[in-house]
Formats: sequence, C-alpha cells, structure tokens
Amino acid sequence: MMTSSARGEVWRRCHPTVLAVLALLAGCERPRSGEPARDIATPPAPDTQAAAAPAPEPVAAPKPAAEPQPTASAKQDTAPKQDTTTQTAEAPLRDIYHQPPRDTVPQNVYDGWKQYNLNCARCHGEDVLGTTIASHLLVSLKPDGPINTKELFIQVVCAGRPEKGMPAWCALGMDLSKINDIYAYVKGRSEAKIGPGRPALEPEG
Repeated sequence: MMTSSARGEVWRRCHPTVLAVLALLAGCERPRSGEPARDIATPPAPDTQAAAAPAPEPVAAPKPAAEPQPTASAKQDTAPKQDTTTQTAEAPLRDIYHQPPRDTVPQNVYDGWKQYNLNCARCHGEDVLGTTIASHLLVSLKPDGPINTKELFIQVVCAGRPEKGMPAWCALGMDLSKINDIYAYVKGRSEAKIGPGRPALEPEG
C-alpha cells in the first residue's frame, strides 16, 4: 500500500500533465457561445484568403536613356559642305597621264591626229609608236622606208592590205580628205616634228 508521501510525489509529477489534459477536454466538450461543437480530430479549414499569396506588383519599364545633345564641334562637322564639283570640273585636267600639249599644229594636222586615233591606233599603236600587229609607221614613212611618198601612203590606206589584215578604208567610206589629214599627222611624227600625246590646235589668225 502506497504511503501518503509516495502519493504526494506521484501527484506532484503528474499534476501538470493531468491539468493540461483536463483543460483540453474541457475546451472540446464546452464550445463557446454561438459556435457549434467541433471534433477534435478534424482540423479547421484553412483560410484561403490568408493563405493566398499577394499578387506581385507590376514592374515599371525602364525609361530610355536621354540622347546626348550634339556638341558645337559635332554641329560644325554636320554642316553642309560647299560643293566644289563645279570648281573641279572647270580646273584643267593635268596629271602624269594628261600632260599639256607640247606642240601646236594647224587644223588639218589636228584633225589627222583625231582620225588616226579613231581608225589606226588600235593596230599601228598610240602616238604612232607601233605594235606587234601592224607595221611601224614611224619607220615606214622615212625617206628610206617602204612608204616614203604621200601617193604610196594614200594608195595603201585606200586599197588596204587584205593579206595582212588591213581593211580597204575607201571601201569603208573614208574620204580622201581624211586620209590626207592622217598622212600630215603621221609624217610629222615620223620626222620628229610632233611629239607624242595630244597636240594643241593652232588658233585661227
């Protein structure tokens, strides 16, 4: 049989647990005024409004960076430049390929230079300097050359040399006056009286 001191020790140890169980049972069996009794085993329904996560706030789009204002030097660079095309076009064309004329010739020799470059230079060479295609006219028109007179020159140009690939220019429509002008220019080159390049036209006196 348990003594009173032993019972007191057991009660002292169990007293807090017993009180907690009794308080829990009392709360379940006696509902608050105005509320229905709830089963202790059934957990309360979750509050959907409280559990719902707050909607994220919209993020404002970043503002575009302000464009830098042009400085004074930039404004000067973008200023319209003066058109110098007219000045360039009016300036004489002079470079290593377009030298000023060295010789002044009369009208018939100048026309002969033009007709030679239009019809003869492709085979006999620019500035009558010869090629590997046709005969060298600077040599042919010399006093000891095969075409040492004006009559022979006109005959060869007019009738051509078909066996060597030279066409008959009279049959192609070249008139005698143009052939005479070509002879005057080629003869001047053969005699070293006219230099290479475009000659200058002698002004009318």
